[in-house]
Amino acid sequence: MLILAHRGYHATAPENTLEAFEAAIMAGVNGIETDVRMSRDGVPVLVHDRVMATGQAVSDLVHREIEGVLGHKIPTLDEALAHFPDILWNVELKTPHQLSTVFGVLEKYQAGHRIIVSSFRHDLIATCASSLKLDCGLLVAHRPQTLDSLLADFDCDGNARINHLVWDYNVLDGVLLKQAALKGFRNFVYGPITRKEHDECRQLEVDGIITDYPRIMQGV
Repeated sequence: MLILAHRGYHATAPENTLEAFEAAIMAGVNGIETDVRMSRDGVPVLVHDRVMATGQAVSDLVHREIEGVLGHKIPTLDEALAHFPDILWNVELKTPHQLSTVFGVLEKYQAGHRIIVSSFRHDLIATCASSLKLDCGLLVAHRPQTLDSLLADFDCDGNARINHLVWDYNVLDGVLLKQAALKGFRNFVYGPITRKEHDECRQLEVDGIITDYPRIMQGV
């Protein structure tokens, strides 16, 4: 089972920073999950929230302005992938804005890096799967009636590059996990908090956990 640090390990450093990613690697994780958005000057930056604390949208600010609001350096997608070439990356697409620019960066690294691209926007994943030679995953925050109903849109069941399902811990269903595994999908889970919840994920034999608490897994 793989352990991915959600936005890096941000107990000692701001989330989605090179320092948080370095701390995660030092904590012994297998991978890092991060979020990419586009700044107004066309830079794919690693920021989770759409709107800053000031009420300004990330897409309305240039890269340096975002750093000014947050009070620390914000890495670009390019910088992060270049800085940590040996770790598994789970890059979440947050918006369709200037998607070709994001794809250009991912294409640059697809040959030499391990990258999974995921999104709640399953249409973006369908586009990614047909455009890049990367593993792709569907983020799932609801419990579908059936696995087939989840996969029906965008021919997700027929595209070999869409091979991960990334489930919200709160909608975990052992039957669906087993059905997905039998279809060849790798099941990842995000959002467990307590040691018990992390242990439950392991008992369900998921393939990966995306966690804010990577050190908790040392005792599971």
